[in-house]
Amino acid sequence: MPDTSPILSLPLIQAAQAQKHVTHNEAVRILDILVQLAVISADDLAPPVAANEGDRHIVPAAATGVWVGKDHSIAWLQDGEWQFLAPQAGWRADVTNAGQQLRFDGAAWVDTAASTNNLELVGVNTAADAINKLAVSADATLLSHNGTSHQLKINKADTSDTASLLFQSNWSGRAEFGLTGDDDFRIKTSPDGSAWNQAIVASGSGDVGIGKSPAAKLDVDGIMRLTPTATANLPDAAAVGTGGVAFVSDATGGAQLAFSDGASWLKVSDGSAI
Repeated sequence: MPDTSPILSLPLIQAAQAQKHVTHNEAVRILDILVQLAVISADDLAPPVAANEGDRHIVPAAATGVWVGKDHSIAWLQDGEWQFLAPQAGWRADVTNAGQQLRFDGAAWVDTAASTNNLELVGVNTAADAINKLAVSADATLLSHNGTSHQLKINKADTSDTASLLFQSNWSGRAEFGLTGDDDFRIKTSPDGSAWNQAIVASGSGDVGIGKSPAAKLDVDGIMRLTPTATANLPDAAAVGTGGVAFVSDATGGAQLAFSDGASWLKVSDGSAI
């Protein structure tokens, strides 16, 4: 018959053993240490000076004093002396001074709290999916500063991709703004989530287009001023639509106002084609 149990190494009473209570009490004492294991600390490098009988600690690496060489062991004070038990893989301990729960993985004590880094999906009060990897169902979502400024960043991989905010009604798109298909900033609206109308487009140079109009500039005083463009640079009149306006420069350096009739560009001055 072995002297100890195979898992916790509890001392076993032997046949015809005298002083059986000593062996029994030792087994109970070890159980008292290990069952519902809670330790005061797992990072104190030296034994505390004012320790109380029964205090338990996990000995960290590089400990000093009488804890030297007892890395990862469970230390407890008994009769004024530190005693040690080597943990086995899977043992768990609650660390009262840090509010942690640790698990011994066979080599070290590790925090059992789930890491919030590199999670595949996060759903708050709703289910996330392969497309909407972060999903929140709430009355409001707050993103606040951490002392000074705060930015919400939406980054796309390539010019032809989309980086935008989409507003939906009953899961059907109604408005969208951002970089949609190129690097111009666009505001679009839709009556049904299928057909989309461009309301405003702004280029990186500051030119602004209203509806289907060609690019124009808006001054700070709110007056729209068209930038002269060469005839060769005029957009397709059919694409612009009826009512589009352009300021066209000519070969002599002059400029004149033109409008689109939906098929071609015409001079405002006499209605002739450009």
